[in-house]
Amino acid sequence: MRLFLSSYRFGAHYDRFTRLVGEPGPIAVIPNACDAWPQAWAAALTSDTAPLRRLGFAPEVVDLREYIDRTADLERLLHRFPAMWVRGGNTFVLRAQFARSGADRLLRELLAADALVYAGYSAGACLLTPDLHGLEDADDPAEVHTVCGIEPRWDGLGLVDRPIVPHIDSPGTDPYGFGDRLAARWRDEGVAHWALTDEDVLVVDGDDIELLCGRTDPGPRMP
Repeated sequence: MRLFLSSYRFGAHYDRFTRLVGEPGPIAVIPNACDAWPQAWAAALTSDTAPLRRLGFAPEVVDLREYIDRTADLERLLHRFPAMWVRGGNTFVLRAQFARSGADRLLRELLAADALVYAGYSAGACLLTPDLHGLEDADDPAEVHTVCGIEPRWDGLGLVDRPIVPHIDSPGTDPYGFGDRLAARWRDEGVAHWALTDEDVLVVDGDDIELLCGRTDPGPRMP
C-alpha cells in the first residue's frame, strides 16, 4: 500500500510525491469533497489539476456522482490509473460519495494489490482514518443530506491506524483554528493522532510509515 497524505496538496514534499508515484502519467482526480459548493467546484478542480500538469502528470477528473449504482464501470475506469488524487473539502460529503459509488470498496482492493498510489489532502487524507468523529466542527455533516440525500457516515476507510488532523498552525487554510483545537483536545485526552501542518506529509510505503515535517528540500514550494 502506498499513500501520500497531507494537509494541503504536496505540502513541502512534492519531490517525495513524485518518487512514490514514479514516472508521471495518468492520474485520477476526485473532487467530490467540494460537491456541497457547486459555485466553487470548477475553480477548486482547476487549482488541483494545474500543479499536477506542471509536474508532468495527465490528470483526468473522476466524478463519483456519475458512478452511483455503476460500481463495475468505476472499477474498470480506476484500473487505468497508476495514481489517484483526492482533494480537500467536506470529509463527510466525500465519505458519502465514496460509499454511494462503491469507491470505498474498490480503493481498499486496489491498495491491497498495490495497483495504485493514493494521494489525498485535508478531507482526502481524513477519509482514510478509522473514525470521522471530531471533524464535525470544521466540516458540516448536515451537508451530506443536502447533497447526497442520505445520512452522514462517521466511519472512515480505516486504511491508517489513527485520526489525521490537518491545517495545524496554518491560518491560511484554517483561519478559525479548528485543527489546532481538535489536536489540543486529543493531546489532553491521550488520543493518538497525526497532526499535520500545511507543510507536513504522512507517507506510507508498504510497511514503512514516515512523517515528513516542514521543508527538507531547497527547491520552491509547489502551488
